[in-house]
Amino acid sequence: MNPATLLTELRHLLGQDQVMTEGDLSAWEQDWRKRWRGKALAVVRPGNTAEVAQVLQACARHGATLVPQGGNTGLVGGGVPDASGTQVLLSLARMNRVRAVDRANLTLTVEAGCVLQAVQQAAADADLLFPLSLAAEGSCTIGGNLATNAGGTQVLRFGNARDLCLGLEVVTAAGEVWDGLTGLRKDNTGYDLRDLFIGSEGTLGVITAATLKLFPRPAASVTALASCASLAQCLALLGLAQAQLGAGLTGFEVMNQFSLSLVRRHFSQLAQPLAPAPWTVLLEYASADDEATARNRFEAMLEAALYQGVVADTALAGSLAQSAALWHLREAIPLAQSEEGLNVKHDIALPVSAIPDFCARTDAALEAAFPGIRLVNFGHLGDGNLHYNVQGPTGVETSEFLATHEPAINRLVYDAVQACGGSFSAEHGVGQLKRDELAERKSPVALGLMRAIKQALDPQGRLNPGRVL
Repeated sequence: MNPATLLTELRHLLGQDQVMTEGDLSAWEQDWRKRWRGKALAVVRPGNTAEVAQVLQACARHGATLVPQGGNTGLVGGGVPDASGTQVLLSLARMNRVRAVDRANLTLTVEAGCVLQAVQQAAADADLLFPLSLAAEGSCTIGGNLATNAGGTQVLRFGNARDLCLGLEVVTAAGEVWDGLTGLRKDNTGYDLRDLFIGSEGTLGVITAATLKLFPRPAASVTALASCASLAQCLALLGLAQAQLGAGLTGFEVMNQFSLSLVRRHFSQLAQPLAPAPWTVLLEYASADDEATARNRFEAMLEAALYQGVVADTALAGSLAQSAALWHLREAIPLAQSEEGLNVKHDIALPVSAIPDFCARTDAALEAAFPGIRLVNFGHLGDGNLHYNVQGPTGVETSEFLATHEPAINRLVYDAVQACGGSFSAEHGVGQLKRDELAERKSPVALGLMRAIKQALDPQGRLNPGRVL
């Protein structure tokens, strides 16, 4: 590869200002956790699909590898370049247009660089709902959400990003454009190429646009906190809420006492309406009924939980602002962890029924093996996804703790997850952080199929090398 020749060609294709090689490029070259920092040959910012195709064609001609990037909010090191200074960092941030809204078909077509919050707003402007929601929604992009098959807080009702996507536009490693932006809900015409690219983390092709499912906006939405003495009680509350609220139960988040204590320490301005408890649950109910009817039904469920001794206390939001404040508590946990220092993150999925026993056994094993560690356990109990994170002991340098103990902690946690029939990656992806875990824990047959797909779609290994596989 002749870097100077490639850069000249890229500048000719995109314009001088959209090919950046000088100055502070840390916004693209360093990940959100500040755990990985690389050096790109250039940060290129195409403005449309044709330009993305031209960039990939140029990289193929010159033998350059390429790393696609959305909002750079990933947690597994999948969207930043390596340290070689030879990789092209392809930022899709300029491709942020809403292409079409089809109210009758309940679909929205957007470009990959659209920030998730902007996608939600485009749906709201049409008096419809796009339900994907996560803490980084103000900066993550829909292309990145689809590339990692993001989950978020409403998977319980609406599913992962994969379930919310009907069609894709993708640029292949060879620079060809596949236009699969269908709004069809039924199309049995061969292999489902859409599902191949969703969750592939930019290793099979570059997602440039998507057609997404929309839903009617609920007439009413009610939010509450509830305190529980144990995870078993949280599970009992989940069963009660599902039985009495049905599909209207859109959110069911659990937070252990230490996770909320971090929020209290680092974001004291955020009011916590309930006294500290071993576990706090955040519930949300959305209904087509009017506000009064929905609230009465939700309150009746909470009263039943109190009467049965499933919960110790509750706090019901009385307004949209109060509801947002309750969600802000949940969403502030990762930020509070970041303020506390580097930590060992685990994004695990388990059968919901297995979670109380898993946590009891794994908590005890970790505390015995690593005295003084602090467990930050929170997440989406309703769909079995926990963010089971390990903070080092108080007073221990966090980077030193991570360097010394992360492999052993991961081994203990992931062995326990595997024994329960779970997954070591629920919604964050594999990236480079969990690549070796995938190689060790996936079956040889599954890995062989994955490598065959990679070889077929990217035979030269140009797209996001060293990630996933």
